[in-house]
Amino acid sequence: MSIALLDRLEFIRITAAASAPAQEATATSGVPVGQAAIVTRGVSLRVNGEAVRFDVDTRATLLDALREQLQLFGTKKGCDHGQCGACTVHVNGRRVLSCLTFAVMHESDDIVTIEGLERDGVLHPVQEAFIEHDAFQCGYCTAGQIMSGAALLNEPCGPSDDDVREQMSGNLCRCGAYPNIVAAVQSARGRA
Repeated sequence: MSIALLDRLEFIRITAAASAPAQEATATSGVPVGQAAIVTRGVSLRVNGEAVRFDVDTRATLLDALREQLQLFGTKKGCDHGQCGACTVHVNGRRVLSCLTFAVMHESDDIVTIEGLERDGVLHPVQEAFIEHDAFQCGYCTAGQIMSGAALLNEPCGPSDDDVREQMSGNLCRCGAYPNIVAAVQSARGRA
């Protein structure tokens, strides 16, 4: 089986099994030593305006649940440590780094991903501004940047470019498109 075809949790299960001692020693729970029992729980969310219910490993991040179970690939896995902002989504109207929160923590929450930002075929003002200001290069960080920019429209933020840079500082762009990103967010603020 190719590692490229495995999802993250299956890879963890396989590597844990491979590193287990040769003898099948078991803990008092009956689970082989070196392997964690997989505990799943049903979770109900409202994702991009639609109610969804699914079973999820209690250790799965919101990012992994969105990508692996709901097939919403717009939210990117960058650093998986909350340092790059590529995984930014809105939870109940606030921006959240989805790699730092467990999916089961969001029972009944309203989640918006980049796929749900546009409405009825009309782009969000931040999406339009990113296109107009050429605020992306490779595109990997773009979804997180747009989600942060859209959240910024509803947060207290001073009027200057420096204020916008400070509010967007949790989102990294390896290509260095920062001047265009700031211009796009400022443009969208003017429309909101």
